[in-house]
Amino acid sequence: MHRKNRLPDPAATAALIAKRTPLRPGLGIVLGSGFGAIAKAVTGGREFPYRDLPGFPVGSVPGHAGRLIIGEWLGIPVAILAGRAHFYEGFDLAESTFPIRVLAALGVGTLLLTNASGGINAKFQVGDFMALTDHINFMGTNPLRGPEPAGLNRFVDLTAAYDPALKDELKAAAKSMKSPKVRCHEGVYLAVSGPSFETPAEIRAFRTLGADAVGMSTVPEAIVARQCGLKVAGLSCITNAAAGLGGKGQTVSHLDVLELARQREGVAADLVGKFVSRIG
Repeated sequence: MHRKNRLPDPAATAALIAKRTPLRPGLGIVLGSGFGAIAKAVTGGREFPYRDLPGFPVGSVPGHAGRLIIGEWLGIPVAILAGRAHFYEGFDLAESTFPIRVLAALGVGTLLLTNASGGINAKFQVGDFMALTDHINFMGTNPLRGPEPAGLNRFVDLTAAYDPALKDELKAAAKSMKSPKVRCHEGVYLAVSGPSFETPAEIRAFRTLGADAVGMSTVPEAIVARQCGLKVAGLSCITNAAAGLGGKGQTVSHLDVLELARQREGVAADLVGKFVSRIG
């Protein structure tokens, strides 16, 4: 039996949430490492621990709080997924992307996916941001594998997985901050399964394939969001140089990634806030 069959109907979980809050946000945001400060900015809302929501996976990675927040930010109703469950933790992709299906069932029409990633593009510096233009799925599987959900097409067109207009708004939001410390590039994100970091040889191969940054999330969520008809934007915080690109003797550490992400949390929140204000 497919594990997807064991998940509840996303509409049922959405109905449970809808009974507990009158807000019906059109914008959803998934908070990756380095974007946690956004959760603190939401006001007048309701928090739902993942453990209390049927079907929601409860992860264990530091920096991923594991709660859904529905409230207002800058006067705009938003649904915040504070933390995600990762494939490398042992969840299958149907489980880890279930919250996206719930957001769609709640009426969310636009989704911003955020993450911490390793920089591959030589022009990127640690602390920069990247608006996603496309992705490469190197996770070895696809979240749409298995039974076809009722009313949805499993053969999803990903020609424009990341909405070009939303990408432009992310870059414009960064530019409006008028700070030399805020640089937002655009580029291709490559997702691997993890949890080990990549080898220098793999990074060289990924660069040849056209990847600008690498990480262990986001792509499954983008695929499911597009299946559900959501417009998708993606934003990476470049927290480290990918393996082999950081200079002689430099290694990649998850603790270092979390520390840099922590240092950029305030800037990341300001950038996303500008984006939210622009798209309304």
